[in-house]
Amino acid sequence: MPEDLHYLSLDEVSRRLKARKLSSVEATGAILDRIEKVDPRLGSYATVTAERALADAARLDAETAAGKSRGPLHGVPIAVKDLCNTAGIATAAGMAIHRANVPTKDATVVARLREAGAVILGKLQMTEGAFGAHHPDIPAPLNPWNAAYWTGSSSSGSGAATASGLCFASLGSDTGGSIRFPSTMNGLAGLKPTWGRVSRAGVFALADSLDHIGPMCRTAIDCAHMLGVIAGVDGDDPTAVPLPVPDYAATIDAGVKGKRIGVPTNLQGLDGDAQRTLDGAIAALRQAGATLIDVALPPSFDQAGYDWVPLCAVEAAVAHEATYPSRAKEYGPVLAGLLDTGRGLSATDLAKLQQRRAALTGDLNTLMAALDLLLVPVLATAAWSIEAIQKAGRHPDTVAARLRYTAPFDLSGHPTLTLPGGMTADGVPTGFQIVGRAFDEAGILAAGHAYQKSTGWHLKHPDQ
Repeated sequence: MPEDLHYLSLDEVSRRLKARKLSSVEATGAILDRIEKVDPRLGSYATVTAERALADAARLDAETAAGKSRGPLHGVPIAVKDLCNTAGIATAAGMAIHRANVPTKDATVVARLREAGAVILGKLQMTEGAFGAHHPDIPAPLNPWNAAYWTGSSSSGSGAATASGLCFASLGSDTGGSIRFPSTMNGLAGLKPTWGRVSRAGVFALADSLDHIGPMCRTAIDCAHMLGVIAGVDGDDPTAVPLPVPDYAATIDAGVKGKRIGVPTNLQGLDGDAQRTLDGAIAALRQAGATLIDVALPPSFDQAGYDWVPLCAVEAAVAHEATYPSRAKEYGPVLAGLLDTGRGLSATDLAKLQQRRAALTGDLNTLMAALDLLLVPVLATAAWSIEAIQKAGRHPDTVAARLRYTAPFDLSGHPTLTLPGGMTADGVPTGFQIVGRAFDEAGILAAGHAYQKSTGWHLKHPDQ
């Protein structure tokens, strides 16, 4: 077994499995051994299902020996965020109140991963209810690059585990930045698909109209493989759009030659690391043949970080109405505060928020109509330390500033791909986003792949 097996890309593991240079049992056993060794310190897993994973791997190896392949995920060990229902396995959504919740049916995304031959290693830890803080009784996963730094929320376990070689890919969810924050903080490729591209059936909701489910991987092509499996119409989720699912991996080499990529001239508050990361992306994509165009983000962009919180709050209050406020004492203070905000919002306040959301979506659609892609930061402060997060608190201005470059695309539903593009002096990764038109995941994945072919940030790994 190669010593660096755990840091191979999903695509490379898939190729070795298909060529029978590696078995699924070998790969699964090696990752389970690594979880046992590394994760007691990181705390990225909520539940490890070792026995089931090894049994699945053996069954899939038998299929391989018989000449059957389910596709690129066949036999590949992955893990899923602990808000995706898994039949017979506890699904707590980061909530102490749901620790004993054992679903009888897989979420659609989990069922599709299993059908595609993925080996599910277990469930990954997350913030309470997928909002901004971990429950006080549940330790937060550590950032494997530097434990003094934020791991990102809410898909904290997905970020830490995938970066640390404790799975070859994972599922995350993104309501205000929860795929993109942990992806940038852990040096990963994280794809937030267009809203409606991926079914949310069987996934614990934070805010139904804002929630997105997507892959967190090491490379753009890994994300392409994952999205190709989980995307598509679903009878259990009427909001999953009935559009054909492209073969994202087949078009990943389309590149960016001749593509019009917008670079905003009115970005606010970027620190040196964020600016250098964005500048590096601009240079690499220009070298790959793209045309970079100066654009201005619309004025409605400035308000989005403020509007996101109350919009999320009112939908979260609906999602939790069976247990909140009736069991309020079992909630952590941050999620409880959000739910109180939502329960106190007036109908006229909500209507105004929805009007501004519609205007933002229209403004971004207009901007994107003149472009193929848009480059933006993930965070203005490229890497947040835990001390800085705690010192900043939850003042509306601070929260809005942190959400500035993520929340607008949850409100509008546009797809974005986060990629690693730099490193701070403290050894923490930094990232940027490639934003696309609605349902043009193929375009942003091809751009991301072109970027990664000429850069090496995705090849760096934490010292674990």
